[in-house]
Amino acid sequence: MSKYLSPKADITFKKVFGEHKNLTISFLNALLDFEDKAKIVSIEYQTPEMFPETPTRKYSIVDVRCKDDRGRSFIVEMQMVWNSDFKQRILHNTTRAYSNQLGQGKPFADAMPVYALCLIDDTFEPTLKSRPDDMLVRECSPYYGQDFYHHYMLTEDGHPDRIIEGLNIILVELPKFTPMSGSDKRMMALWLRFLTEIDEQTTVVPKEMLNSEEIKEALGIVERSVYTDAQILAYDKFWQDVDYSNHFDPDYHFGLGKREGVAEGEQKEKIRTAKKMRQKGMSSEDIADITGLPKEEIERL
Repeated sequence: MSKYLSPKADITFKKVFGEHKNLTISFLNALLDFEDKAKIVSIEYQTPEMFPETPTRKYSIVDVRCKDDRGRSFIVEMQMVWNSDFKQRILHNTTRAYSNQLGQGKPFADAMPVYALCLIDDTFEPTLKSRPDDMLVRECSPYYGQDFYHHYMLTEDGHPDRIIEGLNIILVELPKFTPMSGSDKRMMALWLRFLTEIDEQTTVVPKEMLNSEEIKEALGIVERSVYTDAQILAYDKFWQDVDYSNHFDPDYHFGLGKREGVAEGEQKEKIRTAKKMRQKGMSSEDIADITGLPKEEIERL
């Protein structure tokens, strides 16, 4: 039996980054490039449910959502299969998080930056190469400007150094990432190696990963032995859904249509699973943790 579970799965990813503030702080500081270089010191988790202003607008759930002591907001998403509407969805969530800061009578100048960090276990820019040296690349890490790391901001056409600050969308193509060397000890490399190298096949963890207190703690969280049978069942079901999306999502393979049908099928399956869990006496909190469904929806089943 394998010792570890993949940290990319829904249940493990949310447990690592949605329940352990110190690990989320380390992860965000390692992967984000802040305009004023001010690192995150502390965070408070916010509800991952993003409710619309009116009932007719779209409702969405993100993997992890938090705010730091300076008021900056962060959305963290793990996306297994790329589809053409993902950029629009994350843009929708990012702009909503930005606009929701401004209550009645609050000046626009009080709005703080919002960062959406999205880890994609897929390739959506297959022909994009590293940026040439003469283009704007922030000097915070040797990985910035590489072909797997995409930082979207509002810039003036033709003058990328003219930026309207506030909205930051960072998409990381995990399959393209390779450490600069096998012993790369930078925290950005270590966190990305944790996401890309640790899975059910892992028998030996590289020493440089074990030498990092944060990565060592994260490894303990994804050990198979700490999960219940019901959670392992949900973990296996997650990978079945991912495999289904890979094989039957027409938008993913042929660039035609949308994946609403796949998403609707996945939602129905989550509801069926939640009903079975309720019948077995599991709590709404545990069911929400495993299925990703809102607690309020589970209690209505």
